[in-house]
Amino acid sequence: MGVIASNLGFPRMGAHRELKKSLESYWAGKLPANELERTAAGLRERHWQLQAGLGMDHVPSGDFSLYDHVLDTAVTVGAVPERYLVGPGASGLDRYFAMARGGALGSRSVTALEMTKWFDTNYHYLVPELSAGQHFALSSTKQVDELQQAAALGIATRPVVLGPVSFLMLSKYLDAKGSSLDLLPGLCEVYAELLTSLRAAGATWVQVDEPVLGLDLDERQRAGFNIAYATLREAVPQLRLLVATYFTGLGDNLPTALALPIDALHLDAVTDPGQVDVALADAPATLALSLGVVDGRNVWRTDLEAALTRLEAARRVLGPDRLLVAPSCSLLHLPVDLSSEGALDPELRSWLAFATERLGEVRALVRGLNEGREAIEDELADATAALASRAASPLAHDPAVALRLADYDPALQHRSSSYKVRREAQRAQLGLPELPTTTIGSFPQTPALRSLRAQYRQGSVDQEAYEEGLRTYIDEAVAFQVETGLDVLVHGEPERNDMVEYFGDLLEGCAVTANGWVQSYGSRCVKPPIIWGDIKRPGPMTVEWASYAQSRTDRPMKGMLTGPITILQWSFVRNDQPRAVTARQLAFAIRDEVVDLEAAGIRVIQIDEPALREGLPLHAGERKDYLEWAVGAFRLASSGASDETQVHTHMCYGEFNDIIEAIAAFDADVISVEASRSRMELLGAFEDFEYPNEIGPGIWDIHSPRVPETSEMVELLVRALEVVPAERLWVNPDCGLKTRRWEEVRPALANLVAAAHEVRQRIAST
Repeated sequence: MGVIASNLGFPRMGAHRELKKSLESYWAGKLPANELERTAAGLRERHWQLQAGLGMDHVPSGDFSLYDHVLDTAVTVGAVPERYLVGPGASGLDRYFAMARGGALGSRSVTALEMTKWFDTNYHYLVPELSAGQHFALSSTKQVDELQQAAALGIATRPVVLGPVSFLMLSKYLDAKGSSLDLLPGLCEVYAELLTSLRAAGATWVQVDEPVLGLDLDERQRAGFNIAYATLREAVPQLRLLVATYFTGLGDNLPTALALPIDALHLDAVTDPGQVDVALADAPATLALSLGVVDGRNVWRTDLEAALTRLEAARRVLGPDRLLVAPSCSLLHLPVDLSSEGALDPELRSWLAFATERLGEVRALVRGLNEGREAIEDELADATAALASRAASPLAHDPAVALRLADYDPALQHRSSSYKVRREAQRAQLGLPELPTTTIGSFPQTPALRSLRAQYRQGSVDQEAYEEGLRTYIDEAVAFQVETGLDVLVHGEPERNDMVEYFGDLLEGCAVTANGWVQSYGSRCVKPPIIWGDIKRPGPMTVEWASYAQSRTDRPMKGMLTGPITILQWSFVRNDQPRAVTARQLAFAIRDEVVDLEAAGIRVIQIDEPALREGLPLHAGERKDYLEWAVGAFRLASSGASDETQVHTHMCYGEFNDIIEAIAAFDADVISVEASRSRMELLGAFEDFEYPNEIGPGIWDIHSPRVPETSEMVELLVRALEVVPAERLWVNPDCGLKTRRWEEVRPALANLVAAAHEVRQRIAST
C-alpha cells in the first residue's frame, strides 16, 4: 500500500456557515427537521468528496455533529439524564437539543448539560452526566448511517468515535463516592457492540479518539486503557483500530499507548515532535504510527522540506506500510478554505494554510514519500519560498514596539494601592448598593444590527448613517437598563462583530478574514484574527462609544475590553516568537486603552479574560511559567487605572480550582464567572481559597434560550452567599448576551434585578 494519507476530522459548519443558518432557523421554528437533516447530509457529502478528491486515503466519517461530538457520544451510549426522558411526543432531535441548550421539552422546561472547554481550545463540549450504576445501551445508529451514506458515494471512510476512557474522564460523575472509571466495564460492552455494528456495515478501520492520554494520569487511569482495549480487541479482532491523541505529547503515558492491542497510534508531532523519536524506538513491530506533522490548530504553512525529512527518517524505521501522515489533530479548529480570502494582503496570504490547504500539504508529503522528492519539487519550492518571504518581511517587526518592550519596567504590573484602599475609593466614587447588578457586556445582535454593519462594510450605508444607527441602539439599550433597574450599565457593543475580532481589526500586526469561521459551540462561530506581526494600537478603539453611552445616563457605564490572553488564545498567533512576547505586546495596547477610557470619565472598566484557563498547558509541570506571564500580561494591561476606577474581569466555562491563586493574582477589583449550569459548584474553588476581592457568579445561563424564574435566581444567590460575603457579591448573568434575543433578555434581566432586591431585603431583615 505504501504510506497512507490520513485525516482525523473536518470542520462541520460549512465554508459559508450553512449548518449554523439551518440550525438557527430550525430552533426558531422556521425550518422543518427534514430540511435541517438535508443540509447536514449535503455538508457531509461535500466534505467527504472534497477530502477524497484531495487524495486522502483515510477519510473520516462520524466526525460531523449537529451540535457537539461528546453529546453525540452520550446519546449513542444511552447516557441521557432522566430529566430529558420526559415529554410525550418529544422527538429524538428535541431531546438532543434540550440536552445542549435547555428549554421546553414536551410540557416541561429543562436545564441544559454543563458546557466546558475542549482541552486547551476555544471549542466547548457538553459535559455528560453519569452516576453509580449507570446503565449504558447502544442507542443511536448515527455512526453506521454516516458510514453507509459515504459508501453510497463510493467513498470508504474511517469512522471516528470518542474513546471510552476519554468519554468517562470528560464526564461529570454525580456520586460523591467512586469514580466514573467504575463504569468502564459496562461502557466497553456498548463500545464493543458499536464497533461490531460498524464492522458489519463495512468499516475496515475505526479511529478511536483518546485525547486524555495527553493529560497527567495516575496508574488506575492508565490501567483503564489496558482494560478497555483488551475488551475491544477481543470483540472485533478483524477491525483495525487507530487510537488518536492530540494537543500535546503523551509524556509518561506513551509506554501505555504503545503497548495497547491496537493497529495504529496517532501522535501530535507539532506540539511535541520529540515524542516521535521515542515512539519510533519503542513501538512494537505490529504497530503503525500516524504522525501529525501539519498543524491542525494554526494557519502558518508547513515547512514541507523539514517535515518530509522527518517522515523519511520515520519510514526508514517503520517501513512504508506502517506509516500514516496526518494533521496534528482534527481540522475542526481551522477555517475551511483559504480560496475565499482574496482581500487579504497577498504576501500574508501566501504564508497561510486553512483546512483544505492542510490536506494538500498532507497529500504532498505522502506523494514525496511514495513517489520520491522529485514528484513534489514544485510544492517543496513554493513552501520554502513562502517561509523565506515571511522570515525576511519587514512588515512583521516594528522597532517602536521592540523598544517599548525592551524598556519594560515590572513595576507597571502593580496598581498604585491595595484592593482594600481601592475599594473605599470606588465606593465613594460609584455609590453602588449591596449586591450590585450588572451584565457582562454585550446585548443582542439583532438581524437589523447585523444588516446595518454589513451594509456599512459593503458601502451601501455611509458612515454618518451607520453611526447614527449605533447611537440609536445604544440609546435604547441604556434606557432599557435604567428602566429595568440595573446598577452598572453597558453600552451593548453594537459596533462589535466579536469580542476578539473587533480588536484584531483595529490593532496593527493583526489581520481579519472574510470567511475564516471556526466553530466555538453549537451554532456559534468566530473568526479568529491572524496575529502576523508586532502589535500596536494606532489609536483609541472603544472610547468614543463608551463615552457616548455614559453621556446618556448618570449611572456608572462600563468600558468593555478584551484582555491580552484572550486575544492571544482566540487568534491564530505568529509562531516565530514566544507567545509571552506577543501577550506583552497586546497588554501594552490594552493598557493604553484603559488609560484613555479613564481620561474620558469611564470609572468602571471590564477586561475580559475567559481564555485564561484555556491557555493552561495540559501538563502540570509546564503551567508555572505560563501563569507567570499570563497574569503579568493582565496586570500590565489593567494597572494603569487609578484607585477610583473599578477594574472588572470575566471568566467562563472552566475549572478554576487549580488556578485560583493565579486568578487572585490578577488583582481585579471584581471577577464575574460562569456558575449557573453547575448550580454554583464552581464556587467551591472560592470557598477552599479565601478569594480577597469581589465576585459575581452568574445566575442566568445565557447559552440557553430558557428564561429562569426569579425564584431560581434567588436560590443561586443564597447559595453564593454561603461562600461570598454580601459586601463582596455581585449579581450578573453568566456571559454576554449577544446570542440571545431581546424577547429572552428583557424578562430574564427583570427577574435578575428582582432576585437581587429580594435577597437584599432578606439580608436587611436578618
